[in-house]
Amino acid sequence: MTYRTFSRAGALAAAVSAAVLIPTVTAATPAAATTPAVTCTSAKAGLADKLAKDITAALANRKGTVAVGLYDRSTKTTCTLRATSAYDSASTVKVTVLAALLWDAKKHDRYLTSTEQSLAKAMITQSDNAATSKLWKQLGMTKIKGFLAAAGMTKTVPGADGYWGLTQENVTDEQKLLKLITAKNSVLSDNSRAYILKLMGQVVSSQRWGTPAGAPSSVSVHVKNGWLQRSTHGWRVHSLGTFKGAGHDYMITVLTQDNSTMSYGVTTIQNIAKAIHKDLVPTTSGITRYTPTSRPSEAFVAVPPQG
Repeated sequence: MTYRTFSRAGALAAAVSAAVLIPTVTAATPAAATTPAVTCTSAKAGLADKLAKDITAALANRKGTVAVGLYDRSTKTTCTLRATSAYDSASTVKVTVLAALLWDAKKHDRYLTSTEQSLAKAMITQSDNAATSKLWKQLGMTKIKGFLAAAGMTKTVPGADGYWGLTQENVTDEQKLLKLITAKNSVLSDNSRAYILKLMGQVVSSQRWGTPAGAPSSVSVHVKNGWLQRSTHGWRVHSLGTFKGAGHDYMITVLTQDNSTMSYGVTTIQNIAKAIHKDLVPTTSGITRYTPTSRPSEAFVAVPPQG
């Protein structure tokens, strides 16, 4: 089952709730991209070479700095590009916050309170910053770091002084998180995993760009994006997505920075996503491809003042 029908009113509310203004920043000129070195392996003959070729082609002539992670359980396929490079997380860290909250609740053998459920829903489906700040403060550094250790996300560094949007993350750790969410494990309960996927499947339409682009109608789609402009490295634009169906069970992480505009970063991510979806699930009779219909709003996440 897919989740792709949302109201425009809900999308507008989400854009407003996610917009926490920060001091004016200087737009950065995108850095010239180096030749991408995409590495892929697969148990399916020919698939690794095709993915590496098509992802590389999707990045041709794109400026900025891009990191990519793909893992498909069904074909034991993995692709990586700059998998260990650190990026400001922006709102993608909200998946980590929810996972940490559920991990801690499991440790104490309790359910989430109605308030926590309300905050979690707003945080994921609308990318609500105020809700995120409340849960971040409630958890505190000890619990957040405790979850990261349990999840094996050893290179993820929580943002200091409450600035969760400046958490440092990389593709390797984000893929570890998506793997935990999508398969049975000892860190998150089955109910917790289902809850995270449910909310990621209900993200408002204006925020369903990125990795879902080009996904076939035969797979379920779950997504969480992040976007942030700063005075150095321009726009950070990220997308996390999990996809299941048509004989596949895969997840994609794309992290980008040095984008001249948010839309430029979104286009880069969607070019990569379209190539991946097409290679993993080639077009057959009855399959349509998902095309995001809303242009993303240039909203901000909370970050410290910049000089």
